[in-house]
Amino acid sequence: MTDIHATVPSVRHETVLVNGTKLHYISAGDGGEPVLLVHGFPETWWAFRRLIPLLAARHRVYAVDLRGFGDSEIADETYSSAVAAEDLHALLLHLSAGPVHVVGQDVSGGVVYRLGATHPEDFASLTAVESGLAGFGAERLGDATHGGAWYIGGLAAPGIPGLLFEPAAHDFIEHLYSSYGVSTSAVTPDDVAEFARSFGRPGGFSGAAGLYRGMLTEGAELRTLAQTAPLTMPVTTVGSRGKGFTHAAFSAVTEREVAAIQFDDVGHYVAQEAPERLAQTLLAAFAAV
Repeated sequence: MTDIHATVPSVRHETVLVNGTKLHYISAGDGGEPVLLVHGFPETWWAFRRLIPLLAARHRVYAVDLRGFGDSEIADETYSSAVAAEDLHALLLHLSAGPVHVVGQDVSGGVVYRLGATHPEDFASLTAVESGLAGFGAERLGDATHGGAWYIGGLAAPGIPGLLFEPAAHDFIEHLYSSYGVSTSAVTPDDVAEFARSFGRPGGFSGAAGLYRGMLTEGAELRTLAQTAPLTMPVTTVGSRGKGFTHAAFSAVTEREVAAIQFDDVGHYVAQEAPERLAQTLLAAFAAV
């Protein structure tokens, strides 16, 4: 496992063995209802570096490196959103933290949905930020010929991440943020270097590979799950670059009305580009439960 370099004041780093893997997570804050932050791609817990102190003033905050990301153990070829959801369930059992306010963004949408469908007792609320779901439109993001992201197919292809992406992790991640129009004040060169530190290790893209494989293949499974186990907890969606994409997906898998928040002038990486506004939105959503 790589050495843990980046940190935030008053944040505690922990590593725990759960569900057959080692997960790295951080905790901050000593009081209030617990919150679990789940990153997307190309991210680790570090994506929440500016959000965590804003939430920790009122809540006990946890942010995890999913299996195959950051300073958690790498993933194997069987890794999927289903495995990731069970990892998170086991982590919450270890923490004795539930029910928690779960926040998932980007490709972790499938992970937090599965967790909510299979372990609703873990949740006080769910907030999905710029997320999609396989079977409800997310698979279209892999169709580069119709505006999808060119790299998704490469990440999902066996053997390709280690061949192409690991050796160029820094340049690739820098390119991704630039291509999404993220300013260097929101994601600095030092931030890119921190993300590249772990993505550039052997197997550093294994988590992303597994989640993107699932995004392209698990649509029928998630549609069936939505019919048999719709979400029952309060759900809020935050859209920005993706407009109503997140709200449409989570409304299709939730039995009650889903609250929708839209940031029209913010890019895709909301937690990094607009942490203060996101914190205000999250705190209000948590308080409304």
